[in-house]
Amino acid sequence: MQRIRYSRYLKSIIVLLDLSVIASVFIFFFISRNEGLRHHEETWYQNSFSLALLFLFWMLLSGRTRIYNIPRNLTYTLFLERLFSHFVIFTIGILLIGKVSNNLFFNSDIYWLTLYLFFFIFFLRSIIFFIIKYLRSVGINHRNIMFLGENSSTDVLKDILKGRKDYGYKIFSYNSSNLSFNELIEFWKTNGIHTLFIPTDSALDKELEKRLFKLAEEHKVHVSLVPNISKSNFFYYDLGYIETQPVLNQAKYPLDYYSNFFLKRTFDIVFSTLVLVLICSWLFPIIAILIKRNSKGPVFFVQKRYGFHEEVFNCIKFRTMIVNDESTTKTTLDNDSRITKIGKFLRKTSLDEMPQFINVLKGEMSIVGPRPHMLAVDNYYKPKIGRYTLRSLASPGITGLAQVSGFRGDSGNVEVEMNKRILADAFYVRNWSFVLDLVIILKTIVLVVGGDKNAK
Repeated sequence: MQRIRYSRYLKSIIVLLDLSVIASVFIFFFISRNEGLRHHEETWYQNSFSLALLFLFWMLLSGRTRIYNIPRNLTYTLFLERLFSHFVIFTIGILLIGKVSNNLFFNSDIYWLTLYLFFFIFFLRSIIFFIIKYLRSVGINHRNIMFLGENSSTDVLKDILKGRKDYGYKIFSYNSSNLSFNELIEFWKTNGIHTLFIPTDSALDKELEKRLFKLAEEHKVHVSLVPNISKSNFFYYDLGYIETQPVLNQAKYPLDYYSNFFLKRTFDIVFSTLVLVLICSWLFPIIAILIKRNSKGPVFFVQKRYGFHEEVFNCIKFRTMIVNDESTTKTTLDNDSRITKIGKFLRKTSLDEMPQFINVLKGEMSIVGPRPHMLAVDNYYKPKIGRYTLRSLASPGITGLAQVSGFRGDSGNVEVEMNKRILADAFYVRNWSFVLDLVIILKTIVLVVGGDKNAK
């Protein structure tokens, strides 16, 4: 049973919708601002050519920003990052064209025009994004997959795919204890298997593995390798080429470049200064009074945590628990009796983290980055998760990708949840961008206003 592939049709429809919106918005603005030229054939001919160039610029730029590369596991956070990045570059390009050109098409209220264009495409693409996610969550347009060989890495991946129904993966179980290639091929055909996941440290011998890959290629089954999450080598190298020969080069992460580091640090200073002056100046005294009235003890809770390159610093929070001797060794549990009444509110709204803007201003933390853990937690997981120390290659953040992705607090299997959190942190370090930081901040604000169900 071969399943119909809809991705190409879907991408074509989205591209046509985007280009239609661009054409409609630009033509509307041009007509409304140039009444006397409405029936001027030569002007229309010139601006039709300008519109064609605009389409070409949009499509060429999309190859760089990957707004039409829409994998089913794309999260809304990364979707927004790509869309924002695309529009920033696209708008700058239009503004430059308008400055150096006398073409009326590019000089007709260009600022309002690009703003309207952004909101039209933003809402249209967001609606399409969530419709597709919903259809996949109810079993429509799903992709049939299977695992051959299992370990802790595939367990984490399975848990993610089962929890995210909107990714649209349907997992088929297969008993690989007595591997028969004829039965495996029949299994692929019967269930319309699209992707076969195999752990990199599979128990298959080299000859069997070679034959398996060949059969998968013949039967149009995609093979995806799942790296061992207890090892970190695959995080430290990037695939490069010398002519046509592939080589593994030591990875250089975005924040290793001084220009990116400088941009992030400048934003941290400006943003934290504004928050401390405009919000914390009046909010801190109110919270301090409530904490002191609710329980005995200091207003602030200061705890040593690992920072950039594992340097230890004093992380500042509002105290949300009664004074106890387990605060540096025991993590917070559901319905923890140590949490005060005002503490529950502060944790639920994340207001307990507000003093960390002081840490940001001091350069010990960043607005966005991997959340700093207790020293005891870090020391426990470092030997267990090989890429754990990758988190220290970026300054710890008040908020982070893991937190806005729902990987916050200890719920269910703690080991699995921590693996998910560290994977998100490692992804952030390797794929940092300024726009991604802005998206994470926006999502954090939404969670704070709406209340984070994972906050404890």
